[in-house]
Amino acid sequence: GVKPGDEMVAAMNTAKELGIPAVMADRPIQITLRRAWACNSGAGKIKLISALLASAFSKEEISSEQIENLKKQSEMDSMMSELSEYMPEIKKVLIDERDEYLAGSIWHSDGNSIVAVLGAGHLAGVKKHLEKIAAGEETPDLEKISSVPPKKAGAKIMGWVIPAIIVAMIGAGFYFGGKAKGTEMALSWILWNGTLSAIGAAAAAGHPLAILVSFIGAPITSLCPLIGVGLVSGIMQAVFCKPKVKDLELLSDDACSVKGFYKNRILRVLLVFFLSSIGSSAGTFIAGADIITKIASLFGK
Repeated sequence: GVKPGDEMVAAMNTAKELGIPAVMADRPIQITLRRAWACNSGAGKIKLISALLASAFSKEEISSEQIENLKKQSEMDSMMSELSEYMPEIKKVLIDERDEYLAGSIWHSDGNSIVAVLGAGHLAGVKKHLEKIAAGEETPDLEKISSVPPKKAGAKIMGWVIPAIIVAMIGAGFYFGGKAKGTEMALSWILWNGTLSAIGAAAAAGHPLAILVSFIGAPITSLCPLIGVGLVSGIMQAVFCKPKVKDLELLSDDACSVKGFYKNRILRVLLVFFLSSIGSSAGTFIAGADIITKIASLFGK
């Protein structure tokens, strides 16, 4: 019966009532999520997406006894160990780094008497770091875990190599096969990308303009690693179907069902983003394979 973040709200309200200065000690969520994604391997990213999707549509009921058990240190340690085995990089970024960050923020806070409100999963780790800092064994350095790691050179290069190959193959189609063959390849790229992305946006019950933008934008954004069609279609959905305060209030409840994803305007923006992106990705592979086949038949003759 307690919503996520209620303990933080209670702490802020109590501080306000007593006239006590309050400080947000945790690392900004944007940095945490971007680090969690950037520090993860390809397999780890697939695991993360799978886990998020599974949890979003899970209807598992948790009893009060299970909640009480999670308050026990042995159960918490077991859960952290399981997370570490399944997704070690995620555990490192979401738990270990934030333990260090929270401890450093608490240590640097003004005042002699400080009350720190933490989630149960961070208690042991923060205590360990505070003890090391107090003993002089550790110096808080929050900057090193407050930045997003740059993409590796190989990843940056690959992001441009595939679009360059597609463009080169279409160009080769025009050069070696004439206008008809080149146009056929170009249309294959446009139609597969645009149609599947638009189908994805439509499956998310997106606004007609979001669907249209998905169709027009997918063939272009698939050739540019700097932006994805999901971002464009998602923004279009948010502009023409503006989320309301009610959607934010019901966000956690609506996220527990498929119906909720379609009813909640915030979640529908995410759905449009996700499904139009999947459609575009599928279109890229299918169109790419089709273009390769056409090139092979051209040189085979």
